[in-house]
Amino acid sequence: MGSGSVVKLWLVLLAAILWHPAAAHANAGGMLVIAHRGASGERPEHTLAAYERAIDLGADYIEPDLVPTKDGVLVARHENELSGTTDIATRPEFAARQATRSINGKEVTGWFTEDFTLAELRRLRARERLPRLRPGNTAFDGLFQIPTLAEIIALVRAKEAESGRRIGIYPELKHPAYFATLGHDLARLVVAQLHAAGYRAKADAVVVQSFEVGALERVAAMSDITVSQLLARDGSPADRPDLHYRAMISSGGLARIAEYADAISPDFILVIDEDSQPTGLVEKAHDAGLAVHVWTLRRENAALPESHRAGGDPHATGCYARLWALLDRAGADGIITDNVREAVAARAGILADDPICTTGPEAISPLVAQ
Repeated sequence: MGSGSVVKLWLVLLAAILWHPAAAHANAGGMLVIAHRGASGERPEHTLAAYERAIDLGADYIEPDLVPTKDGVLVARHENELSGTTDIATRPEFAARQATRSINGKEVTGWFTEDFTLAELRRLRARERLPRLRPGNTAFDGLFQIPTLAEIIALVRAKEAESGRRIGIYPELKHPAYFATLGHDLARLVVAQLHAAGYRAKADAVVVQSFEVGALERVAAMSDITVSQLLARDGSPADRPDLHYRAMISSGGLARIAEYADAISPDFILVIDEDSQPTGLVEKAHDAGLAVHVWTLRRENAALPESHRAGGDPHATGCYARLWALLDRAGADGIITDNVREAVAARAGILADDPICTTGPEAISPLVAQ
């Protein structure tokens, strides 16, 4: 083979590597740190303060959940029901708006974003969703408004200019099939807004995710931005009730996902088994050309499997560094986490677990996975 042919071969290989979604969004220092609803372990979730905190702590991506207002503006809330994360229940002017809705087969009573204009939502203030688990976050109750996607993008651009580093956005489309019945096309809304902000290509620092399939297929048809299929350990996508998530993680299921998506975002229980061993899902996903970003790693014992708890206090920090190392060893490309501070330290190999985490058959040093 002549030198010219060798050069051409290397160029082809390089192009293939750069195109691959796992490479395009990788962090050279280890797994991506994706801030779940911002630094939600330290600030009330889905507030500009939580997103900024996450960025300042070193997150590679921030992850807002998106729902629409009555006037079609995308805002960040964990759910479209507002009483769990805002002070709406204390607002007498909105008392008559309380309603019961069927969302993905579940009856939910409360106040819903789709019944309020953005101007009305501006009057609300965020509060901690898990006050018993995270009482320190309640100090920030009543301080922050519900942010729009436009404001989140503006924050990211400002922090990129301030820090000189690239910061990604990892939005989740919440209940797109439900909202479609109300005339809100979440796929179209998010693509239009991301394109307007300059996010158009695989290499751009944005990933759109959903538990549903149809909305992601539509995003992929309208745009070249990166798409990730969320996967739960049980159940089915709301828009594909006959398709079980367990079937989607088979080799055939992953090949089907790869037709419209670039990554999967599985529950971490699908990546490591009860014996803390890799399940093989990451390897199968990589074989299908899919990156793997797992959810959701939280530091509190109450949020961890029993084998990764440190003692009996549900509020105490569990074996976060060990679990990070196990997921790293399993080959995950990124971790969606509430605790950015701990994640960044675990990635650097400087996070120390409670000594109880270093004993037993599942013990592993963070350095083993580096």
